[in-house]
Amino acid sequence: MTLGGLALFFVRLLAGTGVFLVGVHLLTANIEQLATGKLKELFGKTADKRLVNVGVGAAATALIQSSGVTTVLIVGFVNVGVMNLYQAAAMIMGANIGTTVTAQIAALSAFPITTYIQVLVFVGIMLSMIGKEDTKKKLGLLLAGLGLIFIGLALMSDAMKADRDAIQSLFTMVRDPLLLFFIGIFLTALVQSSSATTSIIIAMSVAGLTVGTGGNEVLYIILGTNIGSCVTALMSSFTAGANARRASFIHLMFNTLGSGIFFLVLAFWPGFMTCTFGRWFSETATQIAMFHTFFNVTCTVLFLPLCGWFVRVSERLIREREVREEPQETYLDERMLASTSLAISQLEKEMVRLSDTAMEAFRTGYRSFQDRDKELIAPTQKLIDRAGGVEQAVVNYLIRLAAQSKLSDERDISRLHGSLADIMRIAEIADNLTKYTRASVDRNLDFSQSVRQELDGMTQRVEELYGLTRRVMVEKDAGLLGEVDRVENDVDTLRKRLIESHIERLNQGACSAASSGVFINLVSNLERLGDHLTYIAHSTVE
Repeated sequence: MTLGGLALFFVRLLAGTGVFLVGVHLLTANIEQLATGKLKELFGKTADKRLVNVGVGAAATALIQSSGVTTVLIVGFVNVGVMNLYQAAAMIMGANIGTTVTAQIAALSAFPITTYIQVLVFVGIMLSMIGKEDTKKKLGLLLAGLGLIFIGLALMSDAMKADRDAIQSLFTMVRDPLLLFFIGIFLTALVQSSSATTSIIIAMSVAGLTVGTGGNEVLYIILGTNIGSCVTALMSSFTAGANARRASFIHLMFNTLGSGIFFLVLAFWPGFMTCTFGRWFSETATQIAMFHTFFNVTCTVLFLPLCGWFVRVSERLIREREVREEPQETYLDERMLASTSLAISQLEKEMVRLSDTAMEAFRTGYRSFQDRDKELIAPTQKLIDRAGGVEQAVVNYLIRLAAQSKLSDERDISRLHGSLADIMRIAEIADNLTKYTRASVDRNLDFSQSVRQELDGMTQRVEELYGLTRRVMVEKDAGLLGEVDRVENDVDTLRKRLIESHIERLNQGACSAASSGVFINLVSNLERLGDHLTYIAHSTVE
């Protein structure tokens, strides 16, 4: 092959690979968008049952079509404390099974019928152009992605067929198992996708090319791709906590041990491919895809009972830093941005945490007022500042999420922006309470015991309202809104009654006029707090 011919071959091969990867991206991105909430439900089913976690990992990867992305998400969940290492280990094993779906799709390119599937690109693009509903547009892009996958595979196969004899002579020379193994690792680490590497190998087989003698040699590359696929998760865990690094290390251990065992089996059984998959399936592409699935399922069956061992080894090898890491205090992890629905789920959890902080500031501020204790102003302000820091982090996260989200997600993002503003009003009310404390102490304002009891009663109703609102935020139960509205009406009624009682006391000379401003403002702030909590509850589920 001349230098010009070699250059042309690589241009065609890279073009086909590019079309294939664009197809995979369109397919997976729109599957995830159409399945909005499905991933959230899947990851929400994590439990201590290992088989359940294997199924979750496999199903999530089948949706996303990337074990690397799934593992990055798992590392993110471990990093924020949503998932423990035992759950993560089983889920990672499932993710390896889920990623074999891409290879099975690619293997279909060996059959003539897939030529007609390529017309889905036209059908899908037309549907996305003329479709008015967002769902139809996504479905159209999904179909277009599926068609592009097969066009990309066809382009890769055609590029190899054009100079098959020259390429075959080169591939025939490569027989060393270790070299082939490291080629698989290197290529997968380079493109950060085992699916892409495996699909290129399958495209080669469709073009009639064989690696080495056509026996086990191609399988060594497949084994290498499983180790190379760990690079994405390892890179994402560098800046994470110890448990997140352990999760990515478990992924590496699992894939390395599995590949090592199969490497030895293939080395001591040279006729493995011929005696098994070569006999069971006529097409070489199908044989490779089936081996890929068999390898990952077998490794999961072998290693699933050893999840505890993997966790203990990772904990022994990856120690806590000398300065012990503080517990993760945020649900916002950049890894979650890979899935809009999961990122929104994490944002919702962070909003609950923020509302807890804002309400704690309110409680501390109210206690400072009731106890006439200026010493509690500083702790209140510290909680308000903490809430402000969380608010800024949420805003930044929302901006990044909005930049990559689809139209269907804009409603959820807008809802979160609105709820964020209402939650921060709680912190502002807490700040107002510190001002009332200063005014009461500095101006020696006095409130009767009956007034304090009335304020306590109204505050208790606000606390009841917050309890209901928090349940709505966590449980997404619209059935609680009636109770929320009832308690909020009670708060409004109490405000009116307390102000009327205060005016009556003023007229009777039983209360100081100097305290009126503070009292009326305080009662109004409690009523406003009830309004904001009600807005948060309604915006969560409506």
